[in-house]
Amino acid sequence: MFQQSYQLKPHPPFRLDLAAWTLRRQPSNAIDDWDGTTYRRVLSLSGEPTLIEVRQIKDGLTPRLSVVIRAREESPSVRSRATAAVECLLGIRRKMEPFYEFASTDATLRPLATRFVGMKPPRYLTLFECLSNAIACQQVSLASGLQLLNRFASRYGRQFVTDDYRQSGFPVPEDLLDVEIQDLRELGFSRQKAAALLGVAKQCREDVISYDSLRSLADQVAVDRLCELRGIGRWSAEYALLRGLGRLDVFPGDDVGARNLLGRWLDLATKLEYAGVADLLDRWAPYRGLIYFHLLLQKLESKQMVIATPREAESTPDTERFLHVNAPYLTDCGFTERE
Repeated sequence: MFQQSYQLKPHPPFRLDLAAWTLRRQPSNAIDDWDGTTYRRVLSLSGEPTLIEVRQIKDGLTPRLSVVIRAREESPSVRSRATAAVECLLGIRRKMEPFYEFASTDATLRPLATRFVGMKPPRYLTLFECLSNAIACQQVSLASGLQLLNRFASRYGRQFVTDDYRQSGFPVPEDLLDVEIQDLRELGFSRQKAAALLGVAKQCREDVISYDSLRSLADQVAVDRLCELRGIGRWSAEYALLRGLGRLDVFPGDDVGARNLLGRWLDLATKLEYAGVADLLDRWAPYRGLIYFHLLLQKLESKQMVIATPREAESTPDTERFLHVNAPYLTDCGFTERE
């Protein structure tokens, strides 16, 4: 068994726990494994299952991550590819100072941003994984969608197995070459979802659509392009822009759960519709997607899955002061610098 260890320096501030929970969303997510200390995921690198294990070994405003790679055989590119995956999944290179500066002058947004200093926006590794998540979670609860994805990964994903650990990676389009609709039906997918998933796999496998093909498109053009795919509607397309392409101004307005969280955060008396979400969030452009992620963390905090900073920071005029003011709150939560 090949094993390699090294360290990464996320752009500060960074909290691995917040990044992992923003990515996984619920404890039932078996693909993005988090035990409270270590984030684990199986990647398909050069067709071989490779396990990455990420721990935070230094916190506060000079964070450090320990990364361990385990694979059956050594590959000259495994470290660079694993690093790229960590950067994408956990958002460690994202610079949040512009958002903190923006939030520091907004009386409504500042408390929310302060409670989760160190979160970074996650991204799915591939458009196929991103759209598969969207398809699985359409018109069902998140818990039900994640169970579908767990079974899907267990059946078709590359398996990493040792004496002490077993996990499935997310399938790649090539893993589904001989899969039929009925095969996915047996996992619990509806006929429509099974057809949509296999159609997306074929489009991605043939490189008809990818992150690269969407990256240069304006938001609405990218949404329209994605909606040409079978089974992809406005919610799935906007979800892909935020969680796939990393466009942090996109708040998926058709996400009923997110709309409800938004309404509760703003103490609204009436339920929001799609158009109302866009109008309401206009004042917080270009960070509407970050509000989406912060509201998710607030929900997870209410279920005692996430520890937030305990107090609101004072009003601050600039990013440097904002981060300085928040440093003791990170300390209060146990996220202090450790030599």
